[in-house]
Amino acid sequence: MSYEYLALLAAACWAVGSLMSANASTHLGSFAFTRWRMLSASLMLWILAIIGGGWHSLGADNLWLLALSGVIGIFIGDTSLFAAMNRLGPRRAGVLFASHSLFSLVLAYLFLGETLWGWTLLGSTMLISGVMTAVFFGKRKSEQHAWEADSGKLHTGVALGLLSALCQAVSTLMLKPLMATEIDAIAASAMRMTSAFVPHFLLLLLGVKVARAYRPMTKKVFALVVGNAALSMVLGMTLILLALRHGNAGMVAILSSVSPVLVLPLLWLVYKRSPALGAWLGAILTVCGTMLILKH
Repeated sequence: MSYEYLALLAAACWAVGSLMSANASTHLGSFAFTRWRMLSASLMLWILAIIGGGWHSLGADNLWLLALSGVIGIFIGDTSLFAAMNRLGPRRAGVLFASHSLFSLVLAYLFLGETLWGWTLLGSTMLISGVMTAVFFGKRKSEQHAWEADSGKLHTGVALGLLSALCQAVSTLMLKPLMATEIDAIAASAMRMTSAFVPHFLLLLLGVKVARAYRPMTKKVFALVVGNAALSMVLGMTLILLALRHGNAGMVAILSSVSPVLVLPLLWLVYKRSPALGAWLGAILTVCGTMLILKH
C-alpha cells in the first residue's frame, strides 16, 4: 500500500477513535484520559512487538530519538489537544490541530528540503482549505451535543490547540529520517508511547493536581479509552510511521489532516443530523484536493 493511502487510513482511524474521546476526556480530564490511553496503547504495542519480534530492531542509537519524539508529540501534543478540546469543544480544537499540516510543510521545507509544486501544491492547498472550512463552518446553531461543548476559555484553548499542532509537526519531522532505516514501526510506536506515558505517571506520583482524574473511572469510560487507544494510537500512529517510511513528511501530514472531515459523516450517523452547508463545501474541497494529490 502506497504512503498516501496509509496516511489516509491513519486519518480514518483517528476520526473513528475521536468519537470515543469527547465524553471520556470530559469525564476524566485531559491528563487522566491521555494517561490511561497511553498505558493501554503501550501494553498493546509491546505485546505486538514482542510477538512479532520487532523489538529486536530497537537500538541504543535510536531509542533517544523515539523517546524525545514521544514526549513532544504524545505527552505534550496529545495532552494539549485534549485540554484544548475540553475548553473549546472537539470541533473548534480540530480546526487548530489541522494546522499541523501547515507547520509540517514549513518545517519539512526548512530542515528536509521537501517542496511541493504544480498540481500537488494545488491539491494540498485545496485539501487544507477544505479541512479548515468543513470544521470551522460545520456547526448548526441548534447543535448542543458533546462535540460542540466548550467551557468558554477561548484564549487558553487556542494556545493549547496551536501547541498541539506544532508538537505533532515537530515529532513527525524528527521521525522521518529514522523511519528510512529498518526499524520496526510497531516497536517504534511502543517506545514512543512508553516514553510519553512515563512523565504522565510521574506527575501523578508527585501528586500534581492537574494529573488527577476529575471523576472515577467507570466501565463505560474504560471501554471508550481502550477503544480509542487501539484505533488512534496503536493502529493510527503505526500507519503514520509506515507512511513516513515511504513518503515525505509534509505530504503525510497533509493527507492525515483530513481526519476532522471524516468525522462529519460519522457525527451524522450518531446524531442523525446532516452536516451544515459549510461542512459540505469543505468536504467537497477536501475530496477534490485529495484526488489531485493521489493522481499527481
